[in-house]
Amino acid sequence: MCGIPHNDWGISRSRRDPWKSAATQRWLVFGLVAAALAIAALFAAGEIGRSRAIAATESRATDGGTLALAILRGELEKQRALPVILARDPDVRQALTGGSRHGLDLKLEAIAKEARTAVIYLLGPDGVAIAASNWNEPTSFVGNDYSFRDYFRGAVANGAAEQFALGTVSQRPGLYITRRIEEGGQRLGVIVVKAEFDRVEADWRALGGQTYVVDRRGVVLLSTVEDWRFRVETPLDAATAAVIRDSLQFGTAPLTLLPLQERDELVQGTGPYAGLYARIRQPVATTDWLLEVLQPVDAAVAAGRTQSQALVALLLMPGAGLAGFALYRRQRNLARQEADARSKAELEERVDERTAELAGANERLVAEMAKRTRAQERLSNLREELAKANRLATLGQITAGVAHEVNQPLAALRTYAENARAFLKRAEPVDADGALVRIVALTDRIGAITEALRGFARRSKEPLAPVPIGTIIEGAVTLLEGPLRQARVTPLVTAPPEPIHVIARPIELEQVFVNLLRNAIEALMEGGQGGEPALAITVTPNDERVEIAITDRGPGLSEQALAQLFTPFSTSKPKGLGLGLVISQDMIVSFGGTLTATSAPGAGASFVITLERAAA
Repeated sequence: MCGIPHNDWGISRSRRDPWKSAATQRWLVFGLVAAALAIAALFAAGEIGRSRAIAATESRATDGGTLALAILRGELEKQRALPVILARDPDVRQALTGGSRHGLDLKLEAIAKEARTAVIYLLGPDGVAIAASNWNEPTSFVGNDYSFRDYFRGAVANGAAEQFALGTVSQRPGLYITRRIEEGGQRLGVIVVKAEFDRVEADWRALGGQTYVVDRRGVVLLSTVEDWRFRVETPLDAATAAVIRDSLQFGTAPLTLLPLQERDELVQGTGPYAGLYARIRQPVATTDWLLEVLQPVDAAVAAGRTQSQALVALLLMPGAGLAGFALYRRQRNLARQEADARSKAELEERVDERTAELAGANERLVAEMAKRTRAQERLSNLREELAKANRLATLGQITAGVAHEVNQPLAALRTYAENARAFLKRAEPVDADGALVRIVALTDRIGAITEALRGFARRSKEPLAPVPIGTIIEGAVTLLEGPLRQARVTPLVTAPPEPIHVIARPIELEQVFVNLLRNAIEALMEGGQGGEPALAITVTPNDERVEIAITDRGPGLSEQALAQLFTPFSTSKPKGLGLGLVISQDMIVSFGGTLTATSAPGAGASFVITLERAAA
């Protein structure tokens, strides 16, 4: 009796061993395949996350570069205007021809403080400084010889020059902007404005990352990292390095390499700035400079990889569980098939039912995944819309002026439209047509207002060309309709019936008319002298020239104010800069014309523009 059970147990074990061996092999293969798929999926997800993180960082770097470039260009344009204006200042010319130099010291000191300029100084024809805004400082430039500087030589030779260099006295870097001063073809001297960029670099730091500017030789001029200044991106040849050192442009700077190395599409930093960076380059207009922005990507890449791999892991876990469960069920099915054929059919039914449940669950899971994907896409679209709204927010500021000018035509449009409907109902087509004609005129009026505002906002870089003076006057009056209506003034325009053309640039000429008309309107609002017309624009052509007079019946100007009318920084307005008429005269002169003024207290004022006449 003892042997039979022992024999049965041995037979059972021998029958089960092959099945156990096959099941073990299936689980081993399943485990290897699942592991391989998981590793491949996680690796691919990591690379996708890395690519997206780099792309997002490059986008941030591009946005930061655009802002940094705007900050730099704004500072450059502001500083470049000073030498042009000061070269025409009578005090500057008097100092060069024997006038008071200390008075000019005080004036340059006040201008430098107001314009936030590092230093302004005047060089005689021999290159020696005779007046400076830092006259009372230990590092005063007065008496120093700068004839060896390239910016002095360039201004003497070409009329104007710019050079970025290290100050020989102050030992501070900056951009030297110069303008030659001459009288009757004789060189009197050179006015120099030194612009330093500490505030620009401070604003750059607030943008994040590292921002710097290099010249055409790859030498770093400006940087948010002070230690990088006067380093180079690539090694300089011996001749170029010798020329730079001999000129003392950068003092005794060793011109060593930046601690940056190219690594595929990224940049590898070393030392205190070790890590990977995304870099973008943008040229700085009107210079030979190149602005570069570095944004660190290590943290973004790590986060991007982690997020992508976590998402893939969440997707793989249910799939692996389902696959494992299916394999487990298959193993059980095989075991039951060996035990009983009838239980096999029953088991297959249960498996089919369970499979249907799993299929439904899988469909629900796929639907949920698709729903989440659509939600993610909507979230991404909303983020993009918010970014666009943020960028367009500043444009909303200009709509207030347009809305004020358009509201009245819109109200009239509604009235004429209602009248037209009423006329049509009463079968009065002639009156309805008249209302519709007025509606068309009002729509043209709205278009003229918006087109004038848009055209006036553009910066003109076009060459001189024939310009219809009537169109320019009409555009200027359109832009000033609000102030004219507020002052209760209707300009009287007197011009020949045929079109008159002059040589000019249309946008700049319209700016001059807007400036002169605005001044006339403000004078009339201060207190007119009565009489008609309060404001007149008269166009008088002859064979070669065209004379345009803008006359108002305001309080007029005193003899002293009239004498200083076109002098920079001279103004009678509490908040004026004294540059509007100076810039207007410069524009007219650049067209080959003249701008003059006549006035007397209590007799109003008259500004006369004379321009070359062009063939129609």
